[in-house]
Amino acid sequence: MIQDENGITGSVFSDVTRFGEHYPPITCQSFRGMMKPIVDISDKHSEIENLQGPFWHKDILETFQTLNPVMKKVYDQIRSVAPTKTTVLLCGETGTGKGVLASLIHRLSHREKDQLVSVHCGAIPDTLLESELFGHEKGAFTGAFKRKLGKFEIAGKGTMFLDEISTITPSAQIKLLQVLQDGTFSRVGGEEIFHTDARFVAATNMDLKKMCDNGIFRYDLYYRLNVFPIEIPSLRDRREDIPLLVDTFIRKLNMTMQKRIQSARPDVLDAMQTYPWPGNIRELENLMERAFILESSYVLTPESFPAEFFAGAQKSAVFNVDTALTLAEARHIAVNEFERRFIKELLAKNRGRINKSSVEAGISTRQFHKLMIKHGIEKKDYKI
Repeated sequence: MIQDENGITGSVFSDVTRFGEHYPPITCQSFRGMMKPIVDISDKHSEIENLQGPFWHKDILETFQTLNPVMKKVYDQIRSVAPTKTTVLLCGETGTGKGVLASLIHRLSHREKDQLVSVHCGAIPDTLLESELFGHEKGAFTGAFKRKLGKFEIAGKGTMFLDEISTITPSAQIKLLQVLQDGTFSRVGGEEIFHTDARFVAATNMDLKKMCDNGIFRYDLYYRLNVFPIEIPSLRDRREDIPLLVDTFIRKLNMTMQKRIQSARPDVLDAMQTYPWPGNIRELENLMERAFILESSYVLTPESFPAEFFAGAQKSAVFNVDTALTLAEARHIAVNEFERRFIKELLAKNRGRINKSSVEAGISTRQFHKLMIKHGIEKKDYKI
């Protein structure tokens, strides 16, 4: 037993005899001395865990994987700004992952337990944008049959993400400026003033400064949004990250589609390195999803990707030509290969509907089904 002036504080077992020698009983003071190195190490580990905190989450660690120096700087900026209330402006081409980074900023902030409210400004008609952002009172306009809360009210003390901010109307720009300046707004058709404590993250694929110069976007709003700008590189400027992204998408798609695909073939990865990626990471994800639907093996093969995807790659054909074969044998193999790809493409296009696919192929349902059996193609692999 370990005792101090307040009574028993703990217990420890110790073998007090060793080779016939006897040792004095352990006092509270001597026990503290013995435990000090262990406590110091434990405190050090706790301090490291507190400092790194949320970065230990597996999905966040996956997001932060990069070999590109520019992206490493982007992640450093996110680590720095996330704990603050500073407005962040994410700039980059369509499909570069601005929405993912906005979510990351929210998750690494002190507002993580509050809501992240996302609004795609470009997807909302101009006439409804103000109502969507600020809410409206009953009777504010034709069709306003009841009061509606806006996204700013719903966000509360969370994070407000405004995607494609460059598309908002001049009147919405004025109202948004007021919110950014003093945190106040009113519903459409109402006079009551509301306050918001939400943190703002905006994103754009346009040059806002140029839009200001052309009189399309307000300078004062631009300066309010541009407090902490982060430039996100395009996928073609970070090609070294493509294998990492492919591995991440394979893991996620295996879970959602219940498949066991292990990797992509080297010639597929080579084609990815030469492809221009106009749609960036979003295009890569969409191509991977399509390939997952078409692929029946454990490796993503060229036949599961569109032919134009390989236009820039050093590739003479989708399948190898064996000159040791006779022309008849080579033709037979080529026809079979074409049949298999043709059936898979139709099923993927029609979400596994055999009736529709057979009509488009110009054959009967029975013939189409026979071809599926012949090539080992299963309908369930093409249903989403």
